[in-house]
Amino acid sequence: MTQFDKRNITMMMDFYEMTMANGYFQDHDKDVQVAFDVFYRANPDDGGFAIFAGLEQVIEYVENMEFSAEDVEYFRQQQMFSEEFLNYLANFHFSGDIYAMPEGTIMYPNEPCITVVAPLIDAQLVETAILAQINHQSLIATKARRIVRAANGRVVSDFGARRAHNMDAATYGARAAYIGGVAGTATVSAGQMFNIPISGTMAHSWVMFYGDEYEAFKKYAETYPDATVLLVDTYDVIHSGIPNAIKVAHEVLEPMGKRLMGIRIDSGDLAYLSKRVRKMLDAAGLEDCKIVVSNSLDEFTVASLLNQGAYIDAFGIGERLITAKSEPVFGAVYKLAAVGENGEFAPRIKVSENVEKITNPGLKDLYRIYDAQGHAVADLLAECGEAVDLSEPFRYVDPQKPWKNRTFDDCTCKNLRKIYVRQGKRTEKLPDLGEIRNYVKQQLDNEIWEEEQRFENPHKHYLDMTPKYYELKMDLLSKTREAHA
Repeated sequence: MTQFDKRNITMMMDFYEMTMANGYFQDHDKDVQVAFDVFYRANPDDGGFAIFAGLEQVIEYVENMEFSAEDVEYFRQQQMFSEEFLNYLANFHFSGDIYAMPEGTIMYPNEPCITVVAPLIDAQLVETAILAQINHQSLIATKARRIVRAANGRVVSDFGARRAHNMDAATYGARAAYIGGVAGTATVSAGQMFNIPISGTMAHSWVMFYGDEYEAFKKYAETYPDATVLLVDTYDVIHSGIPNAIKVAHEVLEPMGKRLMGIRIDSGDLAYLSKRVRKMLDAAGLEDCKIVVSNSLDEFTVASLLNQGAYIDAFGIGERLITAKSEPVFGAVYKLAAVGENGEFAPRIKVSENVEKITNPGLKDLYRIYDAQGHAVADLLAECGEAVDLSEPFRYVDPQKPWKNRTFDDCTCKNLRKIYVRQGKRTEKLPDLGEIRNYVKQQLDNEIWEEEQRFENPHKHYLDMTPKYYELKMDLLSKTREAHA
């Protein structure tokens, strides 16, 4: 098999999922209904929030999940599975339900962004694929938003494909980065697949091939007179690159009635160089020529450059975006929350010596609470179907300080999640990528506190509980500890 062969990503799983599935099958438990929650425990980069991304790919995965004859034969060769189980796999299709936040929702630690309600084997087999999609794209979308915020209105583009961990990471990373707010990508596959604006000009090799920098610039301008952006740092930005760019602007483009759109600097002291370059361009009558910079940038270097008074109009961000280099693991997990018993779902809880690893059990609803001005003040966990009426002061429990008597006053709420897949078939028309991107921006502009968006010591967004749900959790925690003492 080569990378050009059609892939059946059903096989994207950890082997323990298959061994467990076989065990459940042998014990005649395959049809027991269960619920698994997807959530994460800490925001990347010590930030104040994360962006939920990758839902579309999760839905595509469960809709098309099937084991080919070659897949079944591969498992037969492992000599661990019964023929009955292998025959079951040959006819397998995901038949469960998926509840999720809309893609692009601003989310916080320990709240379920996805809940899978499905027969036991179905729910078990999708674990790794779901986590891989959500972990990767949520991480990159969140990183992109941090960089876009640091750029303070200037254009940010994804230049990261060549430093991505592989080709899928480059393509789907570009998708996630666009959700997070970048203006476009240099990755052609992502542009084609997801209708993301693409851009690109030249590499240093263009200039090096022609030898003479002026000649290289001249040929590029003649080829692309309406979109001439020149890379000026191959030899010497100040003494060679910019003088030659100005010469091309006057001698080649202006006689054609065209303007030099921009120059790009990819090395050196970007703050110092941008200031010098701006003066040189303006003195040459090229006040409209944009300055684009790249070279191992992230939100902190971008913010630093602007704080230094750099004259920069656009940023190309590569490895530190596409790999989320400062914190490259998102950390979402997939935990059992409930098991079907006697026609109902009995809650399950994972107990740990680490408090942060104790799970929130059972089927539940997740609400976002808004104040009178429309700002999100907290999120709220409630038992599934529990009435949450905010027309009057509503008592809630802060699980970190349960002894305090607190209420939501003059607030409204919305249920953050809805069903996207029922019995293996999607129930919702999914938004296009531009709509998801705009949804992210709308939340951050209008709903999410500025204090949660700062990089240093952001305000913590609270995940509260209804008294009923808090009592359920504490009661189950006590009983579970007693049973396993």
